[in-house]
Amino acid sequence: MTTLTIDRASLRASAARVTDDAVAVDLADGRSISAPLAWYPRLLAGTAAERFNLRLVGGGEGIHWPDLDEDLSVESILLGRPSAESPRSFQRWLAGRAALS
Repeated sequence: MTTLTIDRASLRASAARVTDDAVAVDLADGRSISAPLAWYPRLLAGTAAERFNLRLVGGGEGIHWPDLDEDLSVESILLGRPSAESPRSFQRWLAGRAALS
């Protein structure tokens, strides 16, 4: 029996971007991965400018969107894990955005 092991260094992003329908990440090892934007409700609800304003954090282990208060780990994207935020929490966040408008 073999066991899958993941080189932790390969879980680092060198670049990230959000398209109209996906979060795309270039990994330090040369691969590119993406996940559907629909998996991340805060990103989906954000404006193009808010989605564009991102930064790599933790030496490329994660991506942070300060305008949307959203953080994704490269590992979670690679493993195919959508947002774990509860619908209730997301609705509170949406209501807070509406109040600021």
